[in-house]
Amino acid sequence: MRRFFRRPISVLLLVVLATGCGAVQAESLPAIDLGVRTPLPEMAATTEIQPLRLAVAAILSPMGTADSYRTFANYLGEAIGRPVELIQRRTYAETNALIAAGEVDLAFVCTSAYVEGLKDASMDLLVAPIIEGQTVYYSDLIVATSHPALSMADLRGSTFAFTDPMSLSGRVYPTHLVQQMGEEPSTFFSTIFFTYSHDRAIEAVAAGVADGAAVDSLVLRHALRRDPALAGKVKVIHRSPPFGIPPVVVPASLPLRQRAHLQNLLLTMHEDPAGRAILNELGIDRFVTMPVNAYDQAGDLVRRTPLETLVFGESGQ
Repeated sequence: MRRFFRRPISVLLLVVLATGCGAVQAESLPAIDLGVRTPLPEMAATTEIQPLRLAVAAILSPMGTADSYRTFANYLGEAIGRPVELIQRRTYAETNALIAAGEVDLAFVCTSAYVEGLKDASMDLLVAPIIEGQTVYYSDLIVATSHPALSMADLRGSTFAFTDPMSLSGRVYPTHLVQQMGEEPSTFFSTIFFTYSHDRAIEAVAAGVADGAAVDSLVLRHALRRDPALAGKVKVIHRSPPFGIPPVVVPASLPLRQRAHLQNLLLTMHEDPAGRAILNELGIDRFVTMPVNAYDQAGDLVRRTPLETLVFGESGQ
C-alpha cells in the first residue's frame, strides 16, 4: 500500500508548490529595469567615541584632586585617543560602588578600599605608584604643635577628626590604636567627625577644630611641601607600620585587552618626557606592578577593625 501511494503524492506536492511559488512571484515581484542605477542608502553615522572614565578617590579634597589629576587625565586621553572623564565621589564607598558596577574604567583608590574590593572580587590590581623610591605608606597621628599629647592615650576625651569610614590610615588604624587600650572611639573621644579627605583633616588640626587626626603620610608630606607654614602648626606623634601603597585598579569586568593597554601605558609613562613631567607633578616616580599579597597586612587590620565598630554619626556622637 505504501509503495502504491508514495509516487502520486510526491508528484502532486511538487505540482502544487511549483504553481504556488510561481503565482506568488508573478503577482508580488515588481519589474526591474537594470538600466536604472539607484544609489545605496547612506551608512548610519558612527557613534560618538565613549570617554574613558577615570575615578580618583577623595584622598585629597575634591579641588585638590581635580587640580592634581587633570593633566594626568589629559595625557591619558591623548595617549589612547579618547577623551577622559574625571570622576570623583564624596566617599570611598561610593567610588567602590562605581567600580563594582563597571561605571568607571580606571581608578585610584585607597588601600583599604582595594581590600574591600577584593572581598566581592569587583576590582583587580593594575599598577601601583612608587613614591620617593617606596611602595609603602603610613598612618601618621597628628596634633597641633602646641598640644601636649605624645601618644593616642593622651587624646582621651579630645576632639578627633577621621577622614573616611573606609580609610586605612584615617579611620581603621587610629581605631585599632584605641581598641588596643580596650576602648572604642565613640566613648574614648569626646567629639568625633569625618572630613572626607586627608588634607581637610590636616587643616582641621592646624586650625584647632580638632585636637588630633590620623592621615595618609604621603598626603601630609605633600601638604607640608605645598605649605611650609604647616610645619609650625602640626606635628606627628605616632607612625603606623608600613602598608602597601594605595593602588590603581580596574573593574573586574574590564576586557583583558583594554586593561593590558592601560597597564602598559602606565608602566611606560615615565619613559616619555611629557609623562615624566606629569608624574613629577603628582609626586610619583613611576608605576610598577605589585603582588596582591603586598596588601595582606592591611587586609588583616581591616578585618579586625570592621566598619560596624564605628557607631557614631558623621559629625559627632
